[in-house]
Amino acid sequence: MSNAGHTLQESVALQRASLKTIIEEPLRCAAQGVAAAWGDRAALNAELARLFPGVPHCRYLYAMNVDGVQISDSVSAACVNAADFGRDRSHRPYMRESQPATGFLLSRSYITLRDRRPGLTAIQLVRNAAGVAVGFLGADFYLHDLPLTRERFEEQRQWRQLRGDPSIRSQVFHQTRTESEMDRQLNTVLGVVEELMADHGMYHIMLHFSSSRAVYWTLDDPYRYRLFDIQALVDPDTCLAYPKHPYPANALVPKERIRAILDTLGSLRFIDETFYLRTGTLNLFNGMVGLTFSCDGSHYMPWDEFLKMDVAFWLGTV
Repeated sequence: MSNAGHTLQESVALQRASLKTIIEEPLRCAAQGVAAAWGDRAALNAELARLFPGVPHCRYLYAMNVDGVQISDSVSAACVNAADFGRDRSHRPYMRESQPATGFLLSRSYITLRDRRPGLTAIQLVRNAAGVAVGFLGADFYLHDLPLTRERFEEQRQWRQLRGDPSIRSQVFHQTRTESEMDRQLNTVLGVVEELMADHGMYHIMLHFSSSRAVYWTLDDPYRYRLFDIQALVDPDTCLAYPKHPYPANALVPKERIRAILDTLGSLRFIDETFYLRTGTLNLFNGMVGLTFSCDGSHYMPWDEFLKMDVAFWLGTV
């Protein structure tokens, strides 16, 4: 199942539809199986234990009356948990969602009370031989148990703006930029960073202008982030500590455009004494530039779109 071009919400909806096809029919059959034992706790427990293997990937199976109160024990692969008998589940997320006309509901994911991990619950309406609704059959699932068939979600490359801390925004006009050590030696810093990104395997950089440091990731050790202090950033000899690395063919940022992006980040640091860049990031593979300003607002945008923005845009004078 491909999620290419889908939003995060659309990808989730596709996965939920896939899970529903796996769970719905087995739970419907189980609900028919327990109907004859309804109201008899021992008989219900025995029937749930018999039916449990037929509900794939289920953690707990149990019966509830029409008010959401559990009238059976909770059956699992390992045991029968009597402590849940009489538990009022009416306030749980899966009991507060609207029940479809089919009688089957696959809840939204939630954090479980028992293990505090993401899970979801399937609910199937149970009817007696006369067709009267007598309660619900509930089946709990943990997300890590489910055979999620989705491909890795790919975030769309588009400009996004996120508001920051309201307390910082409210004080933005009461502050001015204080010159940092990185500000004073910015040309050297950007030269070192360009060299490392273009020829030494650094593919992601976070430049913290105000605190004169950088966090970065390299192709040779992609799972760990590393830290540059200002002494490393202003010393071109730092580049000697990193092996030469061919520029990645699948990078979205052209090698020859790295410096233009870095220079633009640097110019935004000095754009205004009140409204200025605090942190700038660049990732070569997804081609995204990240910006966090003194007002704590953040922007994420494709590198080519970023280079089209001039000073007037950022100052809001266009």
